[in-house]
Amino acid sequence: MSPHPLPAFDAVTAEARGSVLYVTIHSPPINLLGPALVADLVTLIEYADTPDSYPVIVFTSADPEFFIPHVDVNRVAEYRHVASRLTGEASLGLLFRRLSTTSAVTIAQIEGRVRGAGSEFVLACDMRFAALETAIFGQIEAGFGLVPGAGAIQHLVRLMGRSRALEVMLGAEDFDAAAAELYGWINRALPASLLPEYVTALAERIARFPVPALRAIKERVNAIALADEAAFRRDSDMFAEAIGHSETQARVAAMIERGMQQRSWTERNMGQALGEL
Repeated sequence: MSPHPLPAFDAVTAEARGSVLYVTIHSPPINLLGPALVADLVTLIEYADTPDSYPVIVFTSADPEFFIPHVDVNRVAEYRHVASRLTGEASLGLLFRRLSTTSAVTIAQIEGRVRGAGSEFVLACDMRFAALETAIFGQIEAGFGLVPGAGAIQHLVRLMGRSRALEVMLGAEDFDAAAAELYGWINRALPASLLPEYVTALAERIARFPVPALRAIKERVNAIALADEAAFRRDSDMFAEAIGHSETQARVAAMIERGMQQRSWTERNMGQALGEL
């Protein structure tokens, strides 16, 4: 059975190669997670769960410096509203959890920076592989007086254990791909020259196997490892409450003045910038 025609997207491009769908994030200037990208993720999740869709989806970035650096802090209410189109609740965390439970096997092929909700997006994917030379990871929320609201708390504690998860989230520092691999943030760090070949081979191998088995295995793993909706909802609500606090707003404003949300030194070195704030 042939997959349905691909829907239209604004902030990503999608290309089918055999039974694998390759989705490339392309939302200039730096792939911020805003309403357009969230809308595309809603559409993609809906499409992935059609009966004859692609069994494997690989996410990449068109920008070698930025995969998804974080949310667009000027449009939080907007992207949360867009997320509700799928989940019925204005929650990025519940949307990402919905990505984790989609029928497709999802793989993030990471080059560039993934921080905040960008990290939470790749954590919602089933597997993560990153370029040793360029991938940078961070949970930066504490530096702004926020709580990670889109799944990092739930995923990182399970992946890393309590102490390392606290180091990552309380320290709000940048981690390179080698450290992220050591901590369990990602499956594997590979030289950039080998990363696409490795991910493609794995994706195509998985896509050749019987789809019912893939879906059954993923469902059973989620039953063990994926936190329930109430846990994600609680984190999301805490983020939404904190974003309006005066200290948080002041810290966001100060970082924007220093170049956040632009292709700047601050965005490239967020961990250091937050430490100096």
